[in-house]
Amino acid sequence: MRRPVQTLLPALTGAGLLHITLFTDTYLRYVKAGLRPLLLASGAVLLLLGLVAALSRDPGQGHHGHDHPGPPRIAWLLLLPALSLLLWTPPALGAYTAARSDAQPLAARKKGFAPLPATSPLPLTLTEFTRRVQQDDSGAIRGRTVRLTGFVTPAPAGDGWYLTRIVFTCCAADSQTVKVRVHGTPAPPADTWLAVIGTWHPGGTLGTRTAPAALDVRRTSRIAPPVNAYTDDLPITPG
Repeated sequence: MRRPVQTLLPALTGAGLLHITLFTDTYLRYVKAGLRPLLLASGAVLLLLGLVAALSRDPGQGHHGHDHPGPPRIAWLLLLPALSLLLWTPPALGAYTAARSDAQPLAARKKGFAPLPATSPLPLTLTEFTRRVQQDDSGAIRGRTVRLTGFVTPAPAGDGWYLTRIVFTCCAADSQTVKVRVHGTPAPPADTWLAVIGTWHPGGTLGTRTAPAALDVRRTSRIAPPVNAYTDDLPITPG
């Protein structure tokens, strides 16, 4: 790899980081929104370093009658991830990832729950719904019509499907999965984002872990992937 290409590599990487962070929401596929300032700073520094290296000259360079070994040719492959940030980005995490990961365990049991609002259908996150089913021994969720949002993950062996959210603690490497089993309607295509209205699917003892995080569907509707796709929050729709 010659010197011009070596200097081009950090510049391309920096430009790619700035591109996905300044002009698109693509960076949210990999990290939480709170890390955006760090990505911007990293991209700016890499771009500046690349430009400075390209414009500078090494006075010690010259012909001394012998060759100096350069980096191995495989180093050219480093250009591919840098170019991908500008020209192509990997797809977002979705049903393929969720189907191969376990559901996120619930936090420690809470001593009490606030009364549920009278709104119907009641918007809940998948985690809130699961906690009401498995930890609220008052049974407040019984018979309540709720509205959950997530994407479709087929169950193993084609046995039904789950409404799913993938949650980043920091970035894609530490992602966890939250799932609610859906009953009463055939599985839509994998990775389809849906708003699902229904009621808790009875089973086990409500308020304990024997109760399934499951929903009997009354109505589904397709939605656009929300801006906060990698949180388990009520969805923020694209502006």
